[in-house]
Amino acid sequence: MIFYQPPKGYRYNSDSIFLYKFIKDFKPKGDLLDVGVGVGIISGLLARDFKINLSVVDKQSRAIFYTKKNFEINSIDAQIYEGDFLEIEFKKKFDFIISNPPFYSSCVIQSKNDSLNVSRYSHHLPLEKFIKKAKSLLKPRGYLIFCYDAKQTDKVLFSLLEAKLKPQALKFIHPKIQKEAKLLMVAARANSKSACKIQNPLILFDEKNNYLPEAKEIFKEANSYSLTASIE
Repeated sequence: MIFYQPPKGYRYNSDSIFLYKFIKDFKPKGDLLDVGVGVGIISGLLARDFKINLSVVDKQSRAIFYTKKNFEINSIDAQIYEGDFLEIEFKKKFDFIISNPPFYSSCVIQSKNDSLNVSRYSHHLPLEKFIKKAKSLLKPRGYLIFCYDAKQTDKVLFSLLEAKLKPQALKFIHPKIQKEAKLLMVAARANSKSACKIQNPLILFDEKNNYLPEAKEIFKEANSYSLTASIE
């Protein structure tokens, strides 16, 4: 699959591919909502691999433009919403809600590029509000699957439990085996009594900065290509 990306502003990276693989292992079905769809890479790949009724939402018109183009090119059907996830009134509930949300603290020096700012910094989609809204939109046994800053794992787990969502699986992503985790993948479920599973970590690079076999296999499984182009 080919996905066009804008030459400037937010561009998806390997985190999106690793999140796709994490979500894929839960075999999504039924109604799926992608929050902060970007250019459509994660939900586009899932729509290719599974029979789902896809809905996507993003507050940035540029992201929606690229998503529409990419879905058209790849023959993907979706209900597309442009606007703030926290404010939109969706007319149905979902079996799966997925997201690669903004999670950098607004206390750090921020990008002056509007697209990057909205895509990166958590004040544009506060974690607690995101999880609470997602919970309200899940079907009785629905899944919420997303990634977040590993340093904020305590905040993620607290917010899930406050919203009465039970963590089902956690997976930490490390740049190298001797480096601390940078990214957390989390799957939570409504009305679940299952114990949370801590999956094997994903280590990305060897000592020579080459991708390790597991990471390479994920890229191969995604089988997608990015093209930078101004198609607006």
